[in-house]
Amino acid sequence: METLITNGIKISVQPYYVAEESAPIQQKYIHAYRIVIENKSHNTVQLLDRHWIIIESNGLQKEVKGQGVVGEQPILNPGEKFEYSSWCPLVTDFGKMYGSYTMLRVDDGSTFEVQVPEFLLHPPFKMN
Repeated sequence: METLITNGIKISVQPYYVAEESAPIQQKYIHAYRIVIENKSHNTVQLLDRHWIIIESNGLQKEVKGQGVVGEQPILNPGEKFEYSSWCPLVTDFGKMYGSYTMLRVDDGSTFEVQVPEFLLHPPFKMN
């Protein structure tokens, strides 16, 4: 599990390979990940946007931007956490992801960026 704290917001990521949805012969490798967002600050915050960089082992790089995560823009009071799972298709068997969330401090309306730690996407048969 990869973990990073930025501005009092702790992001933990656990990636995993989804073999039953993947088809390596067709260059289709499906990876999923579970993210836990914990508000360790003294402010109530809301996740507004996500920004992902996805890099495959062949050098192909994709950028994904959008509102919220999994259709939600969760509000977290101090001490609360939000968990979600999502997925990422690759055409190569190995890759990595990292990114950021734009957060809003509900109390004063200011926004700030929270870094998502880089994490590897690889099937278990490539671990060594």
